[in-house]
Amino acid sequence: MATIPDRLQKVRARISAACAAAGRSENSVTLLAVSKTFGADAVREALDAGARCFGENYVQEALDKIAALAAERARIEWHLIGPLQANKTRVVAENFDWVHSVDRLKIAQRLSQQRPPQLPPLQVCLQVNVSGEASKSGVAPGELPALAHAVAALPGLRLRGLMSIPEPAADFDAQRAPHRALRALLERLRGEGLGLDTLSMGMSADLEAAVAEGATIVRVGTAIFGAR
Repeated sequence: MATIPDRLQKVRARISAACAAAGRSENSVTLLAVSKTFGADAVREALDAGARCFGENYVQEALDKIAALAAERARIEWHLIGPLQANKTRVVAENFDWVHSVDRLKIAQRLSQQRPPQLPPLQVCLQVNVSGEASKSGVAPGELPALAHAVAALPGLRLRGLMSIPEPAADFDAQRAPHRALRALLERLRGEGLGLDTLSMGMSADLEAAVAEGATIVRVGTAIFGAR
């Protein structure tokens, strides 16, 4: 049975091959190990195998792991990638390094106000609903520019880029389409003067398509930790 280090090595090889196919440097893509529903021991195993960035969907579950791994805090970058409710912004502002799932100005304002001044700015991505699914979180593409400029002006935050969770697609070309749309939105915002550098897109099933379209962070859970 494959271990977490074995799976991590295979994912890294996939990223390397995808970068080579796209003519990109392997260093241009960060692997975010999505550890939701797996305990602190699994995170530690991945950490010891070389993973540094961990993505969590559920705030309380993440806080438990952050506490359990407090001695390793300097080695870990914690990313919140799940929906964020207004009543959870303070603990997120105090404990996380990144938030990928900002889709409302109110949430960004609260994170800005609640980020402790002794910490570096909270790195933020705006979640965009590129597929237009009613069940998905995310700002609509048409509303993105106004939100992006407003968030970029907030103290205590650094707006880095965009994130999406498109609906699954069967083949490579179909997988690329929503990632291409997100990249076009990022390029538009950069053209409007925002210094963005991050595209958080691609998961276990479609990371190659995401890398082909310019992903700088791929969020991989199942392929590293196993089935949930």
